[in-house]
Amino acid sequence: MARSLYIHWPFCLAKCPYCDFNSHVRERTDTGAWKTALLADMRAEHAASKSRAPLESIFFGGGTPSLMPPALVADLLGEAERLWGFASGIEITLEGNPSSVEADNFADLSRAGINRVSLGVQSLRPEVLQFLGRLHGVEEALAAVETAQKHFSRVSIDLIYARPDQSAEEWQQELTEALALGTSHMSLYQLTIEPATRFATDVRLGRFNPLQDDPAADLFALTREMTEAAGIPAYEISNHARPGEESRHNLTYWRYRDYHGIGPGAHGRRGGVATMRHRKPENFLAAVRAQGDGISEHRVLNKRESASEALLMGLRLREGIGLAEMSNRFGIAPGEMIDGKKFAFYRDIGMLWEEGERIGVTGEGMPLLDALLAELVRDELVET
Repeated sequence: MARSLYIHWPFCLAKCPYCDFNSHVRERTDTGAWKTALLADMRAEHAASKSRAPLESIFFGGGTPSLMPPALVADLLGEAERLWGFASGIEITLEGNPSSVEADNFADLSRAGINRVSLGVQSLRPEVLQFLGRLHGVEEALAAVETAQKHFSRVSIDLIYARPDQSAEEWQQELTEALALGTSHMSLYQLTIEPATRFATDVRLGRFNPLQDDPAADLFALTREMTEAAGIPAYEISNHARPGEESRHNLTYWRYRDYHGIGPGAHGRRGGVATMRHRKPENFLAAVRAQGDGISEHRVLNKRESASEALLMGLRLREGIGLAEMSNRFGIAPGEMIDGKKFAFYRDIGMLWEEGERIGVTGEGMPLLDALLAELVRDELVET
């Protein structure tokens, strides 16, 4: 049963050169129209769902949800609670940029019901922020983190590393400074050059070269070593938290549990059905007016497709997956999901681990996760 809700706010003040998320820059937005559309989409999602379980997590993603008027956030949370109800201790996260303008809304967002924020700090070096196309400065980011810690019980920050020509010494110093901020959760991402981004064009034109794989792997190992020592170990390939401070909402995805998704471009999984909303904001609004929801695709997933997705998501986690649980859940024998010979090979060289019926990827294997998944997951499972 779906116990999580994702709400997508697609607007940003500027498009970052590395970003391939569903984000859009508009001179103005009609808050009233978006309130009407998002509430209608939420009601339609509730009506279509067989789940009446109370929500355990809500996540406002984007885009830049911290640009949303706090009153709109409050209205959406009020309707979600009316429709599904809230479980005790519900986690309600909002993504935001650490600008002074957005930090000014933190008190009102807290009163609206937000109890966890994820701030896109991205770097503590001014020249890097400029390279990444960020609109905030270092001091502004530090002030925003401090303000967030006053208003929210849980604060996470994002940082991007493995940048062009970045040395281990440089990253060690920057990560040391970030750890000293005392947040309970950190999302630490290696810079990835995604297709159809400005950085992809820059690399193609030779304006800069991405960091090579070997030094990037060294930085990955350093990151794990430092966060482990600081008491916020990795629980997912890029996410680190104090014990008990893991993102419960994101664990819903990685453990392949059902969740509702509303807003432009939002994905959802409920009852073996995959949903996808229209990505372009204007198309989403038009769809809601025409059909009562923003859905562009509604597709029944077969058991093999679901098992494949569950494997690809679950093996990102430090806890790994339970093969017996997966087999019972999808009605597929473990040997039909995982190539046993390849698993044994990679286990024996320290890339994978096995404890009873649970398997997972070791710290040494995580930098090669995509390649390992391509080797392990049965081709016929992925192709179905």
